[in-house]
Amino acid sequence: MNYPWILFDADETLFHFYSFVGLQTMLARYGVAFGEADYAKFQAVNQPLWLRYQQGEIDMTTLAQTRFADLAAQLNRPALALNEELQHTMARLSEPLAGARELLAWLHGRGVKLGIMTNGFASLQQPRLQYTGFAEFFDLLIISEHESHPKPHRAIFESALRKMGNPPPETVLMVGDSLTSDILGGNRVGMATCWLNSANKPNETNIIPTFTVHNWVELGNIFGFQAA
Repeated sequence: MNYPWILFDADETLFHFYSFVGLQTMLARYGVAFGEADYAKFQAVNQPLWLRYQQGEIDMTTLAQTRFADLAAQLNRPALALNEELQHTMARLSEPLAGARELLAWLHGRGVKLGIMTNGFASLQQPRLQYTGFAEFFDLLIISEHESHPKPHRAIFESALRKMGNPPPETVLMVGDSLTSDILGGNRVGMATCWLNSANKPNETNIIPTFTVHNWVELGNIFGFQAA
């Protein structure tokens, strides 16, 4: 099947997102041991903040300041500075999902336009593309921090379509690991959608993707790509 434009989510779609290792690595520079219990405590604050951001209740600055408030007090460092330091650390730790590089290179070589749409922090995105060598593949980078709304709001998907030159939405494929962010948002504007369900989770929502795949090999099958 041919799509002239394909949009990809970033975290856990293009790249593994090793947040525990990233925090552990960053805090080691301050001589702070960071274990599983510490990570669980951090995530108890962090994950609800991301949900509130996705729902449009808070902005990225509030998210960053709030999730690092305790560590900022402990280290006597500004919360926003710690957040930026984490983004740079995460960029260096970035690792593409298996099969991603090969399929992206093949699609790019065939003239398919590729884009990224992410709710992640802007300061992570370009460095991560440079570190992984993925920058050459992508024609468009949509970052919610630079848009009026995050995924799954219609506005960010409509903005992407405008920046693509207003192709018919059904000729654009949105690929992502989140039903409630990537797939819901794509469905709202009439894009074809592909749920990358690497964890083989049951779909217990009423959000129906056009395709469901479990890895990049299965994703490649949609386009007729066979890895060497």
